[in-house]
Parts: sequence; C-alpha cells; structure tokens
Amino acid sequence: MDKKQIVFDKIKEIIIEELGVKAEKVVLDAALADDFGADSLDALELFNQIESEFLVTISDEAATKMKDVKDLVEYVVEKVNDKYFA
Repeated sequence: MDKKQIVFDKIKEIIIEELGVKAEKVVLDAALADDFGADSLDALELFNQIESEFLVTISDEAATKMKDVKDLVEYVVEKVNDKYFA
C-alpha cells in the first residue's frame, strides 16, 4: 500500500469521527465545507487531530488553502516523517 493510500485511509477515519460523515462520502475530491458542512471550528478540530496522528504541524497559512480531502492528504504525505510508515 502506498503512502497516499495509508494517509487517506487514516484521514478518512478522522473525518468520519470528527465530523460525523458517512464513510462513502469521504472521497479525495470532497470539499470540507461544502460536502461535510465543516465550519472553521470543525476544521480546527480536524487539523488538530491530523497533527496529533501524523506528528506534523499545519500552519495557519497552509490550513486556509486546504479546501478538500485531497489537499489534506497531499500536505500530510509531504510533511510526515517516513518513520510513520515503518
């Protein structure tokens, strides 16, 4: 399984838990606000969980650019330490 798939699967779990979204709705091109109804507080909680899980930091600047699940996955794949996948 490649890194992107591993990261997507974990982010999907976090989105389902944090936002109460049905699993089939969590796809790469799903928009956080439009498809999941996430407001700024929801997004903050989501980013905090992702930071905790992957031991990465999501800057405010990066967070404002994250509009969909794909953005989250690509950011984490780029930032996460390879030890996470060991």
